[in-house]
Amino acid sequence: MRLSSRTALAGSLLAVTLLASGCSGSSGTANGDSGHPRTGGTLRIGLDYDPVCLDPQQSALGQSLDVGRQLVDSLTDQDPRDGKTVPWLATRWKADPEATRFTFTLRAGATFSDGTPVDARAVKANFDAVHELGAAASRGAVYLDGYRETRVSGARTLTVVFDKPNAQFLRGTSTVSLGLLSPGSLRRTPQERCTGHLVGSGPFVLDRYRPNTSVTLDRRKGYSWGSRLWQREGGAYLEGAEYRIVPENTTRSGALSAGQLDVATALAPQDRERFSAPGWSLLTRTAPGVDLSLYVNTRRTALREAAVRQALQKGIDREAVATTFLSSRKLAATSVLSSTTPGYTDLGDRLAHDPAGARRLLDKAGWRPGADGIRVKNGVRLRLDAVFVRQQSLELVQQQLKDIGVELRLRQLTVSRFPEVLAAGSYDLSLQSANRADPDVLTTAFAGGTPVADARLRSELRRATSSTDEATRSSLFAAAQRRLVDEGHVLPLNETEETAALSTRVHGLTRDASNRLVLHDTWTTG
Repeated sequence: MRLSSRTALAGSLLAVTLLASGCSGSSGTANGDSGHPRTGGTLRIGLDYDPVCLDPQQSALGQSLDVGRQLVDSLTDQDPRDGKTVPWLATRWKADPEATRFTFTLRAGATFSDGTPVDARAVKANFDAVHELGAAASRGAVYLDGYRETRVSGARTLTVVFDKPNAQFLRGTSTVSLGLLSPGSLRRTPQERCTGHLVGSGPFVLDRYRPNTSVTLDRRKGYSWGSRLWQREGGAYLEGAEYRIVPENTTRSGALSAGQLDVATALAPQDRERFSAPGWSLLTRTAPGVDLSLYVNTRRTALREAAVRQALQKGIDREAVATTFLSSRKLAATSVLSSTTPGYTDLGDRLAHDPAGARRLLDKAGWRPGADGIRVKNGVRLRLDAVFVRQQSLELVQQQLKDIGVELRLRQLTVSRFPEVLAAGSYDLSLQSANRADPDVLTTAFAGGTPVADARLRSELRRATSSTDEATRSSLFAAAQRRLVDEGHVLPLNETEETAALSTRVHGLTRDASNRLVLHDTWTTG
């Protein structure tokens, strides 16, 4: 495998940084051209939710993964511009033609912050541990689907073996969900790791986690094994980072304005104009992966009927939702996958607003309007329960579905309660998205025995994941997107544009291919 040099990649990234400076478009880097980088300082970042569990191998919460990305390194990295896999802890790799064996050679000298080496045995311990976590490793376990074992053939050489083809695994090694923890951390209980008892090999180390208040990181001394995508060799510029939990949008943006924060994540659309003015910068990128969607629980009585699910699909006006809540029609969903995801298939015509068509489907299925307009069949009202954490655009969807005779009840849950309700299946619709720059995110979201997908769809997705032929994979993933939409297993709403507002004293902040913030090249002035 031919690898690009660090110098060439750094030069290419610098060009992107210069173009992105001070802009508010969909860029991957913010404020990169203001003089020479400065070492020192603490970056203050406002998060909208508590990370809940800091262990990136267990958590699927974006806030947790943003923190975890600074603490753990991965075998590989993925270039957000073209999706290519590049070296990180692994200097080279090869896969067999069946995608059942992946052999990696590790770089020399990398250590965890407790001093133990990042060697082949440590990598084996990590993959074994993720496999043993099972469903508790909500993302990593999917990347290791079919995992048999990791064979160590030298201090820096290992082979990961699967019982069946797993073509997605290589890209999975670039994610923070398969980031590496020290063997000592792996001996801790999952609960202890969630609360901060974890050690990685990343450019920062965890200083303190105060739930619902803050997470504090310190720069790792002696770090020198970063991703080939990073500009700076060696350790981070920043002395440290402090993530402050500020759930309320106006309070978070107000703290940025007042100089109490340097970065405010999850910027509300109405604040974009305010922070587009001189003195501020926006770091914006459309998230790759599954669009913000209502996942359909097809085990619930009414939703077992394809006609009901298809009517819901037609009853939603996505452009109105995007324009009203996101101030941009371009963010209306046109597929299950966002347009920045490799393998995206444009299904905009299938997602067109067609309330008359929705009513015809419900009429034909025997759902008749009641006295108040809500449809009834066999004495049962067409009432659906939608669960969510962040409400966003559901009030408008609620009104749109009422117009076709569907009563939508909105039920907001806490971050910790949401997965419990999903696991119990005690809901009709759930508002979710899934970030990953790979069409295999569909397998992660819909092929794990969830109530969203039927057996035929799960089989189709597993075939796509197993195929080593790119043309076959593309065809299968395109078919899966069409089936998800046409049969109403998922109701896409809008693409998610993740925007952070920054003081212009912040430079070099980037997002990785999965839209996680990366602090290694970040520095501050003043």
